Amino acid sequence: MTDSPEFQSVVELRRYTLHTGRRDELIELFEREFVESQEACGMRLFGLFREPAEPDRFVWLRGFRDMESRRAALESFYYGPVWRAHGPAANETMIDASDVLLLRPSGPGFPAPGGAGDSRVLVTVCHPIGPVKEFSEHFAENVAPALRESGVETFGHFETEPAENTFPRLPVREDERVFVWFAKAADEHRELLARTGAELASRLERPWEQRELTPTARSALR
Repeated sequence: MTDSPEFQSVVELRRYTLHTGRRDELIELFEREFVESQEACGMRLFGLFREPAEPDRFVWLRGFRDMESRRAALESFYYGPVWRAHGPAANETMIDASDVLLLRPSGPGFPAPGGAGDSRVLVTVCHPIGPVKEFSEHFAENVAPALRESGVETFGHFETEPAENTFPRLPVREDERVFVWFAKAADEHRELLARTGAELASRLERPWEQRELTPTARSALR
């Protein structure tokens, strides 16, 4: 079972750089004002995360039914009363909000909401040398099963959405072709993941970007 599959046709992976010491301020504001208000405009918030290794980073995920509904939902929210009232305070906490990947499904989606406590989510961004589709197929047929056998269950396989960003007020990382996957993180799997990254190095333009994330109180994905 997946979480809101109709909202996983287009997904934004958003990673913000914040002013020192202001992450919790943004999270408190975000969880109070921006969860229900965004979903009421026609989008789904899948995950809100701290990045423990980077205390001034905030990472979050939201999804849409398609590119046209994304444009309509973003216009409704960012030109609406909630962002007008609280957006300036949110922006004051941020240095940069342009580290955004626009994605589409390439395999299994996000699981249904569940779990609690101090869970961790691992997100990995890969830049394949060849076509993303070929790398995605290799990952699904060879890498994901090997990881599963060793106790690492992957989910949320996505690739770059190539369509034009129809809401340019919010920039995305254009001219990149990536494959992104998620997993539950555990300390005992660090060596396995390092070996996997080394084994895939010949298929990648650069070493993969892998980050451990901790869900905030209101994150559906955990």
